[in-house]
Amino acid sequence: MTNKLNVNRRNFLQAAGATAAVSWTAKSYANILGANDRLRIGFIGVGGMGSGHVAAINSLKEKNNLEPVAVADCWTTRAESAAKTLNAPNAYQDFRKVLDHKDIDYVTVATPEHQHSKMTVAALKSGKAVYCEKPMTHTIPQALEVIAAQKETGLPVQVGVQAMSDDSYSSAAKAIEEGVLGQVVQAQIEYVRRYGEQGPWRVPGLKDDEAQPKDLDWKAWLGDAPKTDWNPHHYHEWRNYRAYSGGICTDLFIHRITRIMKACKLLYPRRVVGMGGIWQWPDGRDLPDNFEMICEYPRGMTVYVLGTMSNRVGIDHVIRGYRGTMYFTGTGWVAKDKDDKVLAEHTKTGGEDIHLHHTNLQNHIRNGEELNCPVDLGLAGVVAVNMANESWRTGQMMAWDRENKKMVPAHTQEQNFYPEEV
Repeated sequence: MTNKLNVNRRNFLQAAGATAAVSWTAKSYANILGANDRLRIGFIGVGGMGSGHVAAINSLKEKNNLEPVAVADCWTTRAESAAKTLNAPNAYQDFRKVLDHKDIDYVTVATPEHQHSKMTVAALKSGKAVYCEKPMTHTIPQALEVIAAQKETGLPVQVGVQAMSDDSYSSAAKAIEEGVLGQVVQAQIEYVRRYGEQGPWRVPGLKDDEAQPKDLDWKAWLGDAPKTDWNPHHYHEWRNYRAYSGGICTDLFIHRITRIMKACKLLYPRRVVGMGGIWQWPDGRDLPDNFEMICEYPRGMTVYVLGTMSNRVGIDHVIRGYRGTMYFTGTGWVAKDKDDKVLAEHTKTGGEDIHLHHTNLQNHIRNGEELNCPVDLGLAGVVAVNMANESWRTGQMMAWDRENKKMVPAHTQEQNFYPEEV
């Protein structure tokens, strides 16, 4: 059965012209695969979040009829360990060897941010669906490359904003569309933590002179990032450095801003301000340790995101409208008017769960179930957080140039201060 499935898929790709413009819908993919056929999975990057994917697929193997096939990590020891855990027959240092497997249906990409686009595009062009960790890419141009590859191949990409597998936000969107809140004008949300003395994303006890593992390909890990000698802090603590990450914005805010985007049906902000600094841990990092952002959207609303890493006291997650306010809770949401009268409420199903997010992708491949976090939503998140980081870096408000699909200084763009129709 395995060989027959592989031949069928290869023939389909060739017949459809997968290297040209292809419209490979979930339905057509499901027709080839068969709703009850086993899904074969490859893994690219199995440290940190990657180990979470390993654990999730391991726990879903029997229930969801999955077969781990191959694992790649630039640190060979790590790849071999994950392959052993998964009982996968193949472990590699070079991620391209995973993509050479014609029998793999989808791959996970769980590397540092700066490698996401390269690996996702390569996987799509090799005929594989992708579960790509958040943020979808490191930069906006890279996100546009992923969008182009996804449209060209028609293959699904699930972006790893796992809270999108909580139906609170899709149900909120329906309620807002039906007018429960009236005209929506503002939303606020946060991601706050209180780190210890070493600060965000530092590894306790990590020494400056820690040796490079002999079986770690440092050049491959760097990829297209600026070339530099082995640095244990860059490798183990990469979220603190702009060459590999966007820090608080891309690692944390992406989880929060995407929730509001889905609930309010937002895509690209009109203008964005990012503010913060390296205030508490000036230890060589070049990304803020405390941060805030405000996004203004064309529908006529602003979104505020708080991100202190020095204090864990949060703020309510709310969406404000003329008729009422929607409060997100641990069990769903409730909308109330100015007199505290309940206008509507929702008890959630699902949750911020990697198992549910993988299962959603698997159901999409098998039977066309709608993806919870597709590439268009992934791109919108990348645009917002990159604009915020650029605002902080340059000290100016950034605007979105819709025609040229890029961020520009806001003072160079004529602003329309009237809301556009949603």
